[in-house]
Amino acid sequence: MELPLVSSDTAEAAAGAAPAACCGPLTRETITASDADVFARKLKALADPVRLRLVSIVAASEGQEACVCDLTEPVGLSQPTVSHHLKILTEAGFLSRTKRGTWAYFRLVPGALEAVAAPLVTV
Repeated sequence: MELPLVSSDTAEAAAGAAPAACCGPLTRETITASDADVFARKLKALADPVRLRLVSIVAASEGQEACVCDLTEPVGLSQPTVSHHLKILTEAGFLSRTKRGTWAYFRLVPGALEAVAAPLVTV
C-alpha cells in the first residue's frame, strides 16, 4: 500500500492551524541586479589562483607595492602572462599601476579587498 505525501502546510491546515512561514523576513537590504553584475565581475577577476597570488604578493610587499619584475618569478609565468593578469586586476580596481622608467609598479588600492567583501558581510 502506498502512503500519500502530506506537506506540513496540509497537515497544519487539517488540524486547523495556520501554515508556518518558510523563511524569516529580510533584515537588511540586498544588492541590486546592476550592483550584482559589477560585484560578479570583481569576483571573477579574483577567481584565478595566479591573480590571488599576485594580489597576495603585492599586499605583502613593502608599502603594498611591487614591480612587475619582482612578480614573474614567484608565480612561475612569463612577463607577458603576468602583465595580462595584472591588467585584469587593475581594471577590476584591485591594483593601481605607475610607470617608472621601463618598469611598471603595482600598488594595492586601499580598501579594494574590503569593498569586495562588503556586500556579503552582515551588519
